[in-house]
Amino acid sequence: MLRNPRTLLLAFALALLAAMPALAAAEPALSAAAPVRIMPLGDSITAGTGCWRAKLWHQLQASGHMAIDFVGGVSDGGGCNPGYSYDFDHEGHGGFSATGIADNNQLPAWLAAARPDIVMMHLGTNDMWGGYIPLATKLAAFTKLVGQMRTANPTMKIIVAQIIPMSAAACATCPADVVALNTAIPGWAAGLTTAQSPIVVADLWTGYDAVADNVDGVHPNDTGYQKMAAGWYPVLTGVLGGTTPPTTPPTTVPTTPPTTPPAGACAATYRMISQWGGGFQGEVTVRNDSAAPTTAWTATATFPDAQQITQTWNATATQNGSVVTARNADYNGSLASGGSTTFGFVASWNGSNRAPAVACTLR
Repeated sequence: MLRNPRTLLLAFALALLAAMPALAAAEPALSAAAPVRIMPLGDSITAGTGCWRAKLWHQLQASGHMAIDFVGGVSDGGGCNPGYSYDFDHEGHGGFSATGIADNNQLPAWLAAARPDIVMMHLGTNDMWGGYIPLATKLAAFTKLVGQMRTANPTMKIIVAQIIPMSAAACATCPADVVALNTAIPGWAAGLTTAQSPIVVADLWTGYDAVADNVDGVHPNDTGYQKMAAGWYPVLTGVLGGTTPPTTPPTTVPTTPPTTPPAGACAATYRMISQWGGGFQGEVTVRNDSAAPTTAWTATATFPDAQQITQTWNATATQNGSVVTARNADYNGSLASGGSTTFGFVASWNGSNRAPAVACTLR
């Protein structure tokens, strides 16, 4: 029996409307952007005593870098116990050396399993013992590891640390060998960096005391962990933010001589760590020159060229016009007589970047 065409059209429309919720339910939801995968790569300083990772993770989360994932085939299981949550994963292997990892081709399997977007490499400490591995061999190992990273991921972002110092008491030949490696790293990185896969240097050596900041002249104590996290933070956030500084060797700027303090005063010294187009990283050392210990300090830096602070660590800082006022953090306000501490910052500049006048007071 023939039906009215209008009736057929109405029935089809009603059937289509009834099916729409089911079609909508079947359509997959849009997924959030995948987190950036970051591999901390190193030896026992990254692994068993790697609590700098916990501090760095906490600092990143507190500053809004939430879409990150530390990756690697090793977990510390929360052993740092810092009192806050952090990502346990890493690729730190106690006793391993850069030359050993390269010679034994161990890195490719680690990379295949972890699939990092960024590698943070602090390697070389175990290549120092005895002083028998030539600097050229260490750098050749670094070069091979970089090649393996790029084979795994052609757009790998690579951060290479100028490693923390070792004390002469732990190894007589090591302090000078660490300096030689760290001095060579910026030029080596500049020779290998590419726009697709940049290599950026993180200075973890400057301001780090091999005795006061290590438990045994080699492995960090809590102060050392904090300094390591502070050294990684501005470089990693630059990479995460897409504002990676140029990987040519940083501009060397002479340290401004410290102001000679009166007896019982505080001495402040400024040093530029590195500079790139529109930005730079600086550091201020605060020293207690009084005869008595202090429980707190305040430092000021007066910039002559309208520089603007954008990030600070190891201090709480505010800026009013050209004057930055920095106050100690909870953990570095107490200074023994003759003791010192440092705080660092990242700032912007335009046109000229003369050094600030710095001063400090004790409380």
